[in-house]
Amino acid sequence: MKGKRLKCFGLALGCLAASFSLQGCGAESDKIEIEIVQYKPEAANYFKTVEEEFNAANDRIHLTISSPNDAMAILKTRFIREDYPDIIGIGGDINYSYFVDAKILADVSEYEGLKDINQGYLDIAEALELIPTEGTYIVPYVANAAGILYNKDMFAEHHWQIPETWSELTQLCEEIQGEGILPFYFGFKDIWTCLAPWNAMAVQLSPADTAKQVNRGETTFASEYREVAEKYVSLLAYGPTDPFAYGYNDACTAFARGEAAMYPIGSYATPQILSVNPNLNIDSFVMPASDNKEDLTLNSGIDLGFCVMAQCENKEAAYEVLDFLLEYENMQKYIDAQNAVPCKNGEFKLASMLDGMLPYIEEGNMTDYQDHYYPSEMSVDALLQTFLIEKDTDAFLTKFDNDWQRYNRDIIRMVQDYEQGK
Repeated sequence: MKGKRLKCFGLALGCLAASFSLQGCGAESDKIEIEIVQYKPEAANYFKTVEEEFNAANDRIHLTISSPNDAMAILKTRFIREDYPDIIGIGGDINYSYFVDAKILADVSEYEGLKDINQGYLDIAEALELIPTEGTYIVPYVANAAGILYNKDMFAEHHWQIPETWSELTQLCEEIQGEGILPFYFGFKDIWTCLAPWNAMAVQLSPADTAKQVNRGETTFASEYREVAEKYVSLLAYGPTDPFAYGYNDACTAFARGEAAMYPIGSYATPQILSVNPNLNIDSFVMPASDNKEDLTLNSGIDLGFCVMAQCENKEAAYEVLDFLLEYENMQKYIDAQNAVPCKNGEFKLASMLDGMLPYIEEGNMTDYQDHYYPSEMSVDALLQTFLIEKDTDAFLTKFDNDWQRYNRDIIRMVQDYEQGK
C-alpha cells in the first residue's frame, strides 16, 4: 500500500526508506540546528528577518530558513534523497494530501499552539487527507480568500448594494452595464486566473467534499459541476469583449484605473492592484452563486502552514520555532506584508479590503478551494480556459470526469480499498 501511496508524488518517491536513517536536525555543534524550507519566495524578506531575530534571541537553537523559487520541486527532490529539512512551509493543497499519505510528516497533535488556531482551518486541513488519518500534520499559519474585489468609491457614488444571491449579482451587473461601466474585469490569458471565479462559485454550488465523493464512486463531476459551469459562462457577458486577450497584470491594472467596478479574484491580488493605484478604495464580498443566502460561505484555504517532518530528532526545538513564528507581532508583520488572513485567533489588524469577508472568517464560515483537491497533472486551469472559450458544457464535464479517472486512478483505488476494508 505504501508503494501505491508514494506514486502520488509523481517524482518516484517510492524509493523512500521506512527507516528514515538521515539525521534530520543534524546537531553537530553546541546549538540545535533547525532548518525550514518554505514555498513562498515573495515572503523571503519576512522570513529572513524572522531567522535573524530568532537567532539573535536564542542561545540554544540556530534557525535557518530558505525560501527558494520552485520550492515544491526542490522539496520533492530532497525527499527522494531522504534529505529532509526539519520543518516545511507549504500550502493546504494536494501536495499536503500526498505528504500526509506518504507518512513523512509528524503528528503534531500535542503541540500547544494548535489551541489558538481557528478551528475552521484545522477542519480544512483534516478534510484534505486522502483517507481519514488520525492526528494533525500541519499548523495553519495564514490563509487567503477569494470572492469579488470591488471599487468601494464607485459603489458608493452609484448607490450600488452588495449582492447576497445570484439573482442580485446578475441584476447588479445589468445595472452597472446600464450606466456604461464594465461590471467585471478578467485576465484569462493567464490560465491560472480562471480558477478564482470557479472556486468561489463551486464552494456554494457543489459539496465541499465533491472530489472525495467522486473518488468513492458516489457521484460524478458532470452531476456536481453543471450549475457551476453554466453560471461561470454567463459571467463572461459582464466582462471585457475578449477576456482571453488580457493577463493577470492587465486585469489588476485595469481594475486599479477604474475600468471595471469589480474583479473576481483572491485577496492576494490587492498588492498588485495597489502598486498601480495606491489610493484605490478596495473592499470585498463573498461571491453569491446561489439564490439561497444560507449557502453563502467564504472561499478560503490555507495559504501557508508549517509541517514538522516525521524524522526530525528535535521536535521540541521545532515547536519552539513555531511558537516564535506564531507570536502576535511576527504574524502581524506577515499579514501586513502579504495582505494575508491569519489562521490564528486573535485581534489582528487585517487589510481594509478584507472587511467584507471578515465576518465569515470570525465565524469560521469558510470552505476550501475545490482546486486544492485537483492533481497538478490534470491542469484544470487550462481545462477551464478551453471551456470558457468553447462554451461546450457537456464536453467540458465529460473531459473533467475522464481526466479525473486518468490522473487519480491510484488514489481512487486506494480510497475504494479503504472503504471496502472499513
